[in-house]
Amino acid sequence: METLEQVEADQRQAASDIDGASTALAALPETESQREQQQALRVSLSDARAERERCRNTLDALLREADGRRHRLESIAAEERSWQQRAGGAQDRVAELQARSQEVAESIAELEDRPAQIATERNTLQDKIVGAELARRTAADALVAAETLRAEADRTLKAAEAASAEAREQRVRAEASVSAAMTACNGIRDRIIERLQCEPGDVFGIAELKPDAPLPEETTVSAQLERLFRERDGMGPVNLRADTEAAELDQQIAGMIAERDDLIAAIGRLRQGIGNLNREARERLLASFGTVDGHFRDLFTRLFGGGRAHLKLTEADDPLDAGLEIYASPPGKRLQHLSLLSGGEQALTAIALLFAAFLTRPAPICVLDEVDAPLDDANVDRFCALLSELAADQATRFLVITHHRMTMARVDRLFGVTMPERGISQLVSVDLQRAEELRQTA
Repeated sequence: METLEQVEADQRQAASDIDGASTALAALPETESQREQQQALRVSLSDARAERERCRNTLDALLREADGRRHRLESIAAEERSWQQRAGGAQDRVAELQARSQEVAESIAELEDRPAQIATERNTLQDKIVGAELARRTAADALVAAETLRAEADRTLKAAEAASAEAREQRVRAEASVSAAMTACNGIRDRIIERLQCEPGDVFGIAELKPDAPLPEETTVSAQLERLFRERDGMGPVNLRADTEAAELDQQIAGMIAERDDLIAAIGRLRQGIGNLNREARERLLASFGTVDGHFRDLFTRLFGGGRAHLKLTEADDPLDAGLEIYASPPGKRLQHLSLLSGGEQALTAIALLFAAFLTRPAPICVLDEVDAPLDDANVDRFCALLSELAADQATRFLVITHHRMTMARVDRLFGVTMPERGISQLVSVDLQRAEELRQTA
C-alpha cells in the first residue's frame, strides 16, 4: 500500500511539473534559444508524459494486485471461519465418538458373558430337540397305528354300508310287494263292492258257501261267471240317470232355440243396417261422383284450353261395385278412352282428376311431387296458372317438388339444397314474391 501511495504522489508531482512547464513555455517569447529550450522542454514533457503513462500502468497493475489480494484475504477469512466451524464440529464429533466408544465398551463388557449363556441355551435346546424327536417318533408310530385302525374302520364301514344298502333294497322291495298286495286287495274289495254291493265278508253268504267249506273248482266258477255276463249283456245297460239327463237336454234345447232366435233377429238387424249403409254409401258415392265429375269437366277444359271430358261408372248396376272409366276429348280430337291419349295428355288428364278429387274435399296443404315432369312448356304454364287460381280460391298452400324452370319461376318461394363444400349440404330459400315487389319499387 505504501508503494501505491508513493507512485500516486510521483504521478501527481509529474503532472504538476508538466503543467508548470507548459505554462512557462507558453509565457516565454519565441527566440532561437527559447525554441531550443522549448524543444528540450517538449522532449522533457514527452518523457514526463511517458513516465506518467508508465506510472499510470504501474498504478493500474498495483490496483489490480491490491484488489486480488483483498479478495484473497476475504477468501482466506471465509476459509478460516469455515475451518473454525469444522474444528467445532470435529470437537463435537470427537465428543460423540468418545461417548459412543464408552457405550461400545459398556456393551462389550455386558456381552462378555453372552457366549457362555448362548452355549447353555444351545445345550438346553439340543436336549429339547432330542425330546421332541422322541415325541415325534412316538407320535408317528401312533399315527401309523391310527391310520391302520382307520383303514380297518373304513373297510368295516363300507361293508356295513353295503349291508345297509342291501337291507334298504330288500325293505323297498318288500314295501313294494306289500303295497302291490294292498293295492290288489283294495282293487278286489272295490270290485266286490261295485259289482255285488256288499262287503267282502258277505260274499260267502251270496255265493251260498260256508267259510270253512272247500271252494268250488275255478273252471266251474269261471264258466258260470261267463254265462251270467252274457245274460247281463243281453239285457242291455240300465241308465239310472235317464230322467235327469232328459231334463238337462230339454233345458239345453230351449237355450239353443232362444239363442237361434236371437241370432236370427241380430242377422236381420245387421242386414238392415248393411242395407242402410249401402244405400247411404250409394247416395254419397253418387253425390261425390257427380261433384268430382263436375270439377273434372271444368278443370279438364281449363288445363287443355278447351275440349271436354267426363267420368263414367261401368260394369255393374250397383255403384259400390262399379268401375271407373275416364273419357277425354282434347281440342281437335274425338272423345276416346284415356288409354288412347298421348303420355302428356294422360298426365294432364290425371292432374285434372287429382285436383277434381281435391276440390271435393280441400285440405290446407297439398304436396305435389314431380307432377309436371311429363308436361311440355305450354301445359306446364297452364298447370301453374291452375295452381295459382286454386291457391287463391281455396286458401290452400301447395308444396311442389319440381325441377322444371317454368314451375320454379311461377312459385312464391323457392327452397333448394346446395353443397358449398364437399360433404356439407346447405338449405337455400328465395322469396320470389318479395323480390318481385322490390324490383317493382326500385
